[in-house]
Amino acid sequence: MISPSALATFILYFILLLGMGLYFYRRTANLEDYLLGGRSLGVWVTAFSAQASDMSGWLLMGLPGAIYLGGVTALWIALGLFIGTVFNWQFVARRLRIYTQLYNSLTLPSFFESRFGDPTGLLRILSAVITLIFFTIYTSSGLVASGKLFESIFNMNYRLAVLTGGIVIIAYTFLGGFLAVSWTDLVQGSLMVMAIVVVPLAAISSLGGTDAITGAMTVKNIPRELFGSRFSLLTVFSAAAWGLGYFGQPHILARFMGIRSARDLPRSMFIAIIWVILSLSGAVAVGFIAIAMFPDLSGGEEEKVFIYMIAEIFNPWTAGIMLAAILSAIMSTIDSQLLVSSSALTEDFYDKVIRNNASQRELVFMGRICVIIISVIALLLAMNPDNTVLGLVAYAWGGFGAAFGPLVLFALFSRKTSWQAALAGMITGTITLVLWKSNGLGGFMYEIVPGFASNIIVMTAVSRFIPQRNEKILSDFDMINSGEIN
Repeated sequence: MISPSALATFILYFILLLGMGLYFYRRTANLEDYLLGGRSLGVWVTAFSAQASDMSGWLLMGLPGAIYLGGVTALWIALGLFIGTVFNWQFVARRLRIYTQLYNSLTLPSFFESRFGDPTGLLRILSAVITLIFFTIYTSSGLVASGKLFESIFNMNYRLAVLTGGIVIIAYTFLGGFLAVSWTDLVQGSLMVMAIVVVPLAAISSLGGTDAITGAMTVKNIPRELFGSRFSLLTVFSAAAWGLGYFGQPHILARFMGIRSARDLPRSMFIAIIWVILSLSGAVAVGFIAIAMFPDLSGGEEEKVFIYMIAEIFNPWTAGIMLAAILSAIMSTIDSQLLVSSSALTEDFYDKVIRNNASQRELVFMGRICVIIISVIALLLAMNPDNTVLGLVAYAWGGFGAAFGPLVLFALFSRKTSWQAALAGMITGTITLVLWKSNGLGGFMYEIVPGFASNIIVMTAVSRFIPQRNEKILSDFDMINSGEIN
């Protein structure tokens, strides 16, 4: 049972988050404020919010668990994610910020429609549907993580634990929208990086060095080589392919769209890369250390190694702060996913299809209602205690990467891609991913790889026969490519 001091830490943390939600509730006047914060994010908030919303509960639970089970094999996931992060900031962030302001796009679906010149609305509607499907799965993964956290430290029933975590996250997202989500991410991201650095250092010290880890890996026959006969090139490529997913994640891309100016992005990128290096290194270290500290875990318990490590090493007050960091990781992603899902329903369905003359006040109200609707569905999906955090994240992450990743890249760097090509590629990538996964081929190769590849192949082929002919779109691309718009 959790100590009173650790419980007090959690309660104070909840009060802080809800207070931030109430504060930004009064600063939300229109839909752009609610969904993108009026494009007013500063350098530090953008960097921390992008990475905190990216890493989520899988950083402190799913990734250490994967390392615990697979050893160095799972390390390729972390390497792929690091490379994907760098490429996303370096090549996508600036162009996406400029393009989305040029077209006044608040969501990825609306950006796709404007950028590719789709007169039918199909590209926007289908991409919004895909957003809702995969974000519901993604959100449920975070709720599973919160359920496992509360179940472990409060000795609560799993379903009650899921509900408790969900209510707090829904409350401040409902109230404050994008600004509340982004500023709470700054607090949460700071807690996360602090915990993921401090905990493994303290754990190594308690073990007396790394010899205990290598010894435990030998006993359990866990691989220790980055390259070796036990790994096929396909295994390595499949794990590293997680990095491809970055180009299609709406909750991360929204941070690039919401920054105050594209000129601020290089500084944000520097901060974000340092954060990622520290966080991924710490999470990997936790997984390896846990092999020595907790050698006999099974049945999904491996995803709780960070929780067990904190309880083993720290006093109750410090443990409360470290455990709050896990909650931060979970919340910082769920709130972003709820907001993006809400934007898809509000901006891409309600405003464009149902009531295109709705007032800003009505749209903000609908955005908040949509947060609740999506939350309820995700809560229902999360009620199965047999779900794993990494398994749910992998499917949703792959879904966005396969469906949207190539579209984002072609939208930013390909002049001739037409809306027909974008639509065909998105549908092909999504169907390929689903079929690959449903037929049990995910164990052979991560489903994002065939989905991403088929999307690119189809878009390239269709564009050869049906190229982009809209003169304004071609002119806009030339101006952005030449640097006339920045």
